[in-house]
Amino acid sequence: MTTLREAKIGQTVKVVKLHGEGAVKRRIMDMGITKGIEIYVRKVAPLGDPIELTVRGYELSLRKADAEMIEVE
Repeated sequence: MTTLREAKIGQTVKVVKLHGEGAVKRRIMDMGITKGIEIYVRKVAPLGDPIELTVRGYELSLRKADAEMIEVE
């Protein structure tokens, strides 16, 4: 299992599954991250948190803790 947190800069990954419970999972889905969506990893902050992504044509910053809950391929 590979998570979004492990994706490298410049890589495009596809969401396989969302882990997490209740409100956290709902918040991730509300940001447009759902099963089957492609995510492009734009950059990572100097200290590693947050990660800047392109999802559904818009830019999104995501904490590493949230990125860990997103399984990708």
